[in-house]
Amino acid sequence: MPTTTAARDGEGAAAAAAAAAAAAAAAAAAATTGVVTISYHDLISSSQQQQQPTQPSSLHDNLLTKIGQAYGESGLGIVLITDVPQFPTLRSTLLPLIQTLATLPPSQLVRVECPKAGYQVGWSHGRERVEGDRFDAGKGSFYFNPLVDDLEMAVLNRRKMMRRLNASADADAASDAAAAAAHDGNGGDNIDSASNAATDQPTTNSNGEPQDDAQFQIVARSNPAFFAPNVWPTESVPELEDVAKEMGRLICSVGRLVARLCDGYVESRCPGYPRGKLEAVLSQSLCCKARLLHYFPPPHDDDDDVVVDGRSNDATKTTTTASTTTAASEDDTDYSTWCGWHNDHGSLTGLVPAMFLDSNGNEVPCPDPSAGLYIKSRSGDLVRVEIPPDALAFQVGETTQIHTGGILQATPHAVQGCSGGSGRSSGSGGSAASASAKKGRSGGGISRETFAVFMEPEYHGDMDIPGGRTVDDTQKREAEVHLPRSVRVLRSRWKEGMNFGEFSDATFAAFH
Repeated sequence: MPTTTAARDGEGAAAAAAAAAAAAAAAAAAATTGVVTISYHDLISSSQQQQQPTQPSSLHDNLLTKIGQAYGESGLGIVLITDVPQFPTLRSTLLPLIQTLATLPPSQLVRVECPKAGYQVGWSHGRERVEGDRFDAGKGSFYFNPLVDDLEMAVLNRRKMMRRLNASADADAASDAAAAAAHDGNGGDNIDSASNAATDQPTTNSNGEPQDDAQFQIVARSNPAFFAPNVWPTESVPELEDVAKEMGRLICSVGRLVARLCDGYVESRCPGYPRGKLEAVLSQSLCCKARLLHYFPPPHDDDDDVVVDGRSNDATKTTTTASTTTAASEDDTDYSTWCGWHNDHGSLTGLVPAMFLDSNGNEVPCPDPSAGLYIKSRSGDLVRVEIPPDALAFQVGETTQIHTGGILQATPHAVQGCSGGSGRSSGSGGSAASASAKKGRSGGGISRETFAVFMEPEYHGDMDIPGGRTVDDTQKREAEVHLPRSVRVLRSRWKEGMNFGEFSDATFAAFH
């Protein structure tokens, strides 16, 4: 009997369904497991109890255990904080604005680029290299500091205020010395001693900054990726600035509570750990890098080229070949088509759950069950992590790994894009079944919007491991074996005696 059109259509639909099922099964092999969740209300209660250590608390002890499960040697390096006030409203307002920004004409986007900062401030698209010599054309970024608009000016103002406070303290000390001299008959000896102490100033501040403002400004202007002021699309997307800053500051405030809990966990395991180290870093630092992220819809088979902000660039293209698929299965790049494998190098990263939008800006479900955030555990397991829309995620960065001597550890992560019929194939181990399945679905026209806030020390912040810990403790060699090939081992970029700025420079040089 001849096959009818309806029958062929039915067979095609069945094949597509089978392909989708196969892909879902492949994704299930890397399903979300073992992700630690903490309620914001419990976080607040525990924080209050931590400030009163004489009162035992089972809640606080339970949360310390969760921190170990999440960030310790066997953890995934991620914690979800639920029920954060105002967070859902800010998320639903902010994320669609990222798509609005990213789809502006190139003539408007160029106005919020900052080439002198290496495109690490303002708009950036197709400027970074990921996983070798491949340009990252899959996503566009908008960088800003949510704490201060001009970091250099803010630090200078802080230094001025501290000098005034110190001068007032010195004047009080001199007055006390004069009173003591008049009382005990020692003449001006005490006054001279106090005066000499006030004028005998070191060349650096306690945080490692140059004492002289002019020297500090030389450092600041030599490192615009850190210090260049924010730029905002005030004419094209005027509502973006306020909501982006508000969300960024909310994430930082919750992050400091997570940091306090992390400190409690590390202090219980490392006598040489400076008390309250991580919370102090995040509370005192004015340096914070926030990143709005727009993952572009995947290209289609009939796209002859990839266009980056109006510029055609062959170097940004990715194509599927048998050899690429085989190589990808060996170094996990099957799961990094939207964002390459990497560790965050700062202290703590706050991550807003992604939102998928169609070309009209309407929110839609994720069109591909295998798309999203993947984490590589220290034992080599691949885990797909789904962050609920009402949860705020926090991932440990390499700076915290160093500051805790490896008690808390960063984990490599990547983002797998929606299938669009082009780009590298995706699947479990590069299997033909999974690759075929992904051809049966399409993420065409669907973009992914998210927001990350990288909390970190200031440029001159120390990068010291605590007493009693070693370099090998900080990153165990057996864990290095399971790193994706594109992730450079920590010991190749960090050396004892570095400050955070030098570590950042070494990290960017290694990856870019």
